[in-house]
Amino acid sequence: MLTVQEVDRLGRNLLEGLIVLTELFERGISVKVLDGIAAGEHTERSLILDLALALAEDRRRDISRKTKNGLEAARKRGKVGGRPRVIDDDKRAVILARREKGESIRVIARVLDVSVGSVHAVLLEESAKTEANA
Repeated sequence: MLTVQEVDRLGRNLLEGLIVLTELFERGISVKVLDGIAAGEHTERSLILDLALALAEDRRRDISRKTKNGLEAARKRGKVGGRPRVIDDDKRAVILARREKGESIRVIARVLDVSVGSVHAVLLEESAKTEANA
């Protein structure tokens, strides 16, 4: 028996959840749902399980839409979420100049006290800009 808190834990979307349920039942594995409209033990697909999965997908889609709308509204008000940028314009200029001189990414990262990944990201971004302008 597989026990899940809610039926939406069986998959990221309706189709995946239905596939997982079908495979479990074909293998003779029952499913116990602890919470929600499909709470209980199940040994085969049923309308209530399918409905619970469909409602879970609708709920996820609604949360995603509301999150995107909220982020867009904040952006319009000039608020930007996320982590602060590590590389400012001055560090960017230093990275590009030092790389132009042939310094390694590791040396540049050590000198500026930033990660190798940050330096690499700046160089990739600059390379993409150069290619787009060519």
